[in-house]
Amino acid sequence: MRLASLLIAFAIPVESSAAGAAAAAAERDRAAPLLAAIEALLAQGPAGTRYGLVVKTLEGEELLAIAADQRFIPASNTKMFTTAAAYADLPALQLAAMGTGVRMEPSGRGSFDVVLHGRGDALLASAPECVADCLQTLADAVAARTRQVRDVVGDDSWFPAERWGPGMSWNNIQSRYGTGISALTLDNNEIAATFTPGAIGATPTAIASAYYQIDNRIVTIAGAAEAIVAERAPNTRLVRLTGTIGAEAKPAIRYFSIDDPAHYAAWRMRDLLRERGVRVTGDIGTRHRPLAPSDDPAIRDGAPAPRPPLPVMLAALPAPLLAADMTIINKQSQNLHADLMLHRIARQAGNGSIADGQAALQQVMAQAQVPAQSFTFADGSGMSSYNRITPRAATTLLAWIARQPWGTAWRETLPIAGQDGTLRNRFKGTSLEGKLFAKTGSLNAARALSGYLTTRSGRTLVFSVLANDMPDGTDGRPALPSIGRSSSSPRDFSAAGSLHDQMAVYRKSRKRAVPCPAEYRPGRSIRNPPRTL
Repeated sequence: MRLASLLIAFAIPVESSAAGAAAAAAERDRAAPLLAAIEALLAQGPAGTRYGLVVKTLEGEELLAIAADQRFIPASNTKMFTTAAAYADLPALQLAAMGTGVRMEPSGRGSFDVVLHGRGDALLASAPECVADCLQTLADAVAARTRQVRDVVGDDSWFPAERWGPGMSWNNIQSRYGTGISALTLDNNEIAATFTPGAIGATPTAIASAYYQIDNRIVTIAGAAEAIVAERAPNTRLVRLTGTIGAEAKPAIRYFSIDDPAHYAAWRMRDLLRERGVRVTGDIGTRHRPLAPSDDPAIRDGAPAPRPPLPVMLAALPAPLLAADMTIINKQSQNLHADLMLHRIARQAGNGSIADGQAALQQVMAQAQVPAQSFTFADGSGMSSYNRITPRAATTLLAWIARQPWGTAWRETLPIAGQDGTLRNRFKGTSLEGKLFAKTGSLNAARALSGYLTTRSGRTLVFSVLANDMPDGTDGRPALPSIGRSSSSPRDFSAAGSLHDQMAVYRKSRKRAVPCPAEYRPGRSIRNPPRTL
């Protein structure tokens, strides 16, 4: 976000290594023209765009604040709150974590059913190259016990059936970034298809899992461009593909979401059993737990959440390492894993529902002294348009995290400017490379960047920059004036060096940055919508 870089370039000179109230007052005085300059810059942004920002020290002193208490859609900045709540209770969460299990259940028809039990593991995989947390291991256990089974059942009743969070846009459901949430998750609940162009006028070759029926209406044309549109109605297994692909184009890969992950996991388990010589004579089935009043902590009113006894497994995989998964969540902005983490927090506190997760999140925010009115979360990932935070809430949380025993470990889960994650192509080659640790956010008309900045003097600042309500065809980025020649000269802030030079290297970094994927640039029809970054 261009605004974020400008803010940070300004923030470096604002901070000072001097201590004491007089020094702080002097810094605030010097920040006044800076604040005016930023406000003037924001006024040049797309009409109707709302901006909010806060920069403060770890000790809580605010250096800059604009619309600090206005509520914004945070997009993937939501993941900061989810993972912070998980880290706050990480030892207990890790102790309670369990891997996916399988058992043999008498079918009552002289045979056995195979039942897969999902327990919230986001990393279960079934690819041929899988080496850890593999569904093949459970198929091997069944094949070692019997050569014939009846039904194969996917059981995701570990969490109640809340396939998507409230406020999820229906058109996001068909994309890999809005895939179904389930305690029995496999292969990130997505299916890949590869399309290789043919002769001009011909239909490209499609290679995809047989789980979906592919209606391939793509046409090969001259050139190397490709414009493929995928459409699938929710809770169906027919994918219709239209558009074009150039004869000179490389094979195109598209990913499709899975609406009933437990069914897909059972379907894959059946195939793996057949590959191992096990005869499957029955059907693919699922067991879901409908959302009930007892899944709402407000209705339970302090009563313990009811939980059925755990059945004995034939075999079970090791529990996933949650700290490692939170690195995936924040650095890659992995939506499914974030939502599963919220459900895991919810099961630790209650019965695994979103409502239980919201209650647990509120408790952690109260510890962090984040006012309850400054945030609302309907999911754990940020895909919900119902989510709201204020810039001051984000920086309050970030400063609190830095004071926790686990604060350093949590900060290491954030993308690092110019080095990894969703910031790997941002700020490369600038003074911010390796100095900025922040969570990005991008969802339709919302952009966000919040995190930590190490200044030239070695101090750490926390910041949050949020933009909402950008008009179609814009990205909330106000035009950059010639900052070095503005009235807010860097010479006004002697602690920093040349702001003009900082902005020059920033402009160069923007030329190297990877642009937004075309399928979710504002102003375009969102046929295959984006993840929230």
